[in-house]
Amino acid sequence: MGFRKRSKKNKNKKNPSQQRDPNERGPSYSEIVRENQDFENYYKGQKVCPEEEWDGMLKALRSDLPTGFRITSYPKYEAEALLSLVESVYFKDLMASKDDDAVAKKPFCLPWYPDRLGWQIQLSRNDIRKSEIYSRLHNFLISETEGGNISRQEVVSMIPPILLDVQAHHKVLDMCAAPGSKTAQLIERLHTTSSKEVPDGVVVANDIDNNRCYMLVHQAKRLNSPCTIVTNHDASIMPNFFIENPDKTTSVMKFDRVLCDVPCTGDGTMRKNPDIWTKWNAANGNNLHGVQIRILKRGLEMLAIGGRLVYSTCSLNPIEDEAVIHRLLSEAEDSVRLVDVTSMLPGLKFSHGMTHWLPASKDITFYKNFEEVPEKWHSTVRPVMFPPKPEDISKYNLERCIRILPHLQDTGGFFVAVLEKLKPLPWEAQLKITNDATTNDTEQESSQAPVIEKRRPNKRIKLGFKEDPFVFFKDNEEVWSSISEFYDIKNDDIVPKCLLTRCEVGKKKNIYLCSPFVRQIIANNQKRIKIINSGVKVFVRCDNRSMGCSFRVAQEGLLNIQSIFGEKRILETNKEDFIKILQHNDPNHPLPTTELDPETQKVFERIGIGSIIIKLIDEKLPIHLVGWKGNCSIRAYITVLDSTHYLRILGQDVSKFETNKFKKPETVEDTKTLESNENAEQNDMETETTTS
Repeated sequence: MGFRKRSKKNKNKKNPSQQRDPNERGPSYSEIVRENQDFENYYKGQKVCPEEEWDGMLKALRSDLPTGFRITSYPKYEAEALLSLVESVYFKDLMASKDDDAVAKKPFCLPWYPDRLGWQIQLSRNDIRKSEIYSRLHNFLISETEGGNISRQEVVSMIPPILLDVQAHHKVLDMCAAPGSKTAQLIERLHTTSSKEVPDGVVVANDIDNNRCYMLVHQAKRLNSPCTIVTNHDASIMPNFFIENPDKTTSVMKFDRVLCDVPCTGDGTMRKNPDIWTKWNAANGNNLHGVQIRILKRGLEMLAIGGRLVYSTCSLNPIEDEAVIHRLLSEAEDSVRLVDVTSMLPGLKFSHGMTHWLPASKDITFYKNFEEVPEKWHSTVRPVMFPPKPEDISKYNLERCIRILPHLQDTGGFFVAVLEKLKPLPWEAQLKITNDATTNDTEQESSQAPVIEKRRPNKRIKLGFKEDPFVFFKDNEEVWSSISEFYDIKNDDIVPKCLLTRCEVGKKKNIYLCSPFVRQIIANNQKRIKIINSGVKVFVRCDNRSMGCSFRVAQEGLLNIQSIFGEKRILETNKEDFIKILQHNDPNHPLPTTELDPETQKVFERIGIGSIIIKLIDEKLPIHLVGWKGNCSIRAYITVLDSTHYLRILGQDVSKFETNKFKKPETVEDTKTLESNENAEQNDMETETTTS
């Protein structure tokens, strides 16, 4: 995770060549001079790569980052259909080209990403956006990303969630989660490893920044999972979660998997964020070391024995990487071990973790031991930052860490370490557990932690919006009887007890679904943990007098509850009718029922007016959609993005939804589509550049 805070000291500094008219915006990334002598001196001195590779690494860092994306892995049948479409249609011309330049820029499947769902295109975002040749691919990426079916993500940042090896029953904590690309992978994994519509596990996604939590909510909502909770806390002093035991007592919940993608200097992202060249200095990594170790230690405290934690940064700096891991292993003694996970990443080119490095002061003076450090640097260069003694190197297995350098396979820079908890940490017995929070080693770190770090959690909560409560359905919930009768719903272990609203009084507007385990977590922790969001929308108020029920089904949550509906409100269709309905989701131009197949019309006649579920009879693509049945018409009650997506994977022409910005729009609709695509891309770029 990059630490994207702009310092007041440097915000107005520019090279003479970058001076602009005061009425214009600041220098664009293309105008930034990608040079920093301190950066070069520091990493040459650290020997982060062999000397003969240094020029190649520097050249890679100065070039634009290729485009990476991954296909959302569930539902599996949609992922497979989209993958086939990507390879056979959108990459067809690129793959078949014999032009030397085009051959060098061909897209390729990431060999280490599961099920061929991760890809890299040897073109920067600017190349794709500015070239008419790639306009169709550009439209496709924008549309499917906005719909949640594809995520554009730097390829190296896809690695930590893979190494966590999440299973359907796991309790997963993402400690510094915003903006949410890795969180999305964790949620996907929870679902793809489950045989149930609603997995037993949970993903808790946390971030210290209240505003970034809402960015995180947006990312998580694209996946429509009832197994996700978004919280707003300082990860270094994250409070415990309590759960109820079978004997009605409560205990602290431990997580099976923890992701610590910690705040860092982010110099591994220089290819994507060139402004780091102008701000980089050696003190930045030293200053973040204390924050990083506190988050890591708190993550291990919240981890169950036998559980796995992944520590990652997008920094090349050993002070933020191996020094943090070495310090943790030294203090944790034999309660934690580094795991060799290289077999989980077939085909990935990487360097092993460093076993020797040299802490340095801001003036790029290196020190072999703390005794050499001048007193004026004692607050930033500390004894715990030095490498293990030569005779102790083998004890820590630091070579099991993974360093990904930009020149090895044309990526960003990244660091990953995987830890397994073998037994309670030496200091865990001394922790005092209260109903409000769990104290950790903050007192031990007080000499290096700025006062603001200790005050920040309370300050953030006070400044953040007051969240609406989570109100679960009662046993005799008034609205539920009419909903269950209208849709012929059979109650099960999840519905209706796991339905909730966000209002205590007044009319219920939206009804959400969460998993039974998420329900328990919220019920036991809502008053002591700041929960920003949870649940997926399944019903929406729709006061239509003709319908006979006050709530329509929401497309967002249909995948999680489609099996609970009886035949009363389900319209089964063949592929031809299904496509016709998708092409008529405009409420002003629904599909006349006379255009449906006669057999479909018979089924249609027995269903009353209102919200329905439209089911495609197809073994390979058993798609379910929310629809609306009128007196003599029908339409899909979904967004244009969703209808475009389904038409794509069903092999239909969607060119009317794709406007070539290199050609003048011919109609008002073309102009609106172009503006919509540009806005979607801008939102995606802002999300991605906030942090890796």
